[in-house]
Amino acid sequence: MRFTGTCYRAHDPRWAFKPMSGDGAAIRGARFNPKGVPALYLALSIMTAVKEANQGFAHRIDPSVLCSYDVDCEDVADLTTEKGRAEYATSLEEMACSWASALAEGRRPASWAIYDRLYTHGIAGILVPSFAPGGQEDDRNLVLWTWSPNLPHRVAVNDASGRLPKDQLSWS
Repeated sequence: MRFTGTCYRAHDPRWAFKPMSGDGAAIRGARFNPKGVPALYLALSIMTAVKEANQGFAHRIDPSVLCSYDVDCEDVADLTTEKGRAEYATSLEEMACSWASALAEGRRPASWAIYDRLYTHGIAGILVPSFAPGGQEDDRNLVLWTWSPNLPHRVAVNDASGRLPKDQLSWS
């Protein structure tokens, strides 16, 4: 499918100078990307971005830089419905696996198999439910493995006024 729309991400201020990199996810891997694979995790709503950044700790919200992105991306697999999951041989259980626990125990998370299957078939990313604590049924994320400033996988951070920091030295 082609995904077009506005997405959001709440960045750790230390890394807000690289809002398009995906490098943070590549360091240890995350739910839908193995270690060494950059991924851009975006939320479809501001509140979902906040939930994802704080992982259910509503009583404490760490400082963050909230960014919006314009996205126009082909080759996205919609895994938010049973029909979509069946089309891509993916289960809700596989997506919802305890990926952080698996990594802590030295095991490969089951959800990484989704990347293995789909990326090798030209899928640029996935539309998925949010698994953040406190997430609602309509909370959705877009996870991209392939993106650029150009079509067919265009992603652009909105910063017309140039407020994002240029490097880590921009923060005290």
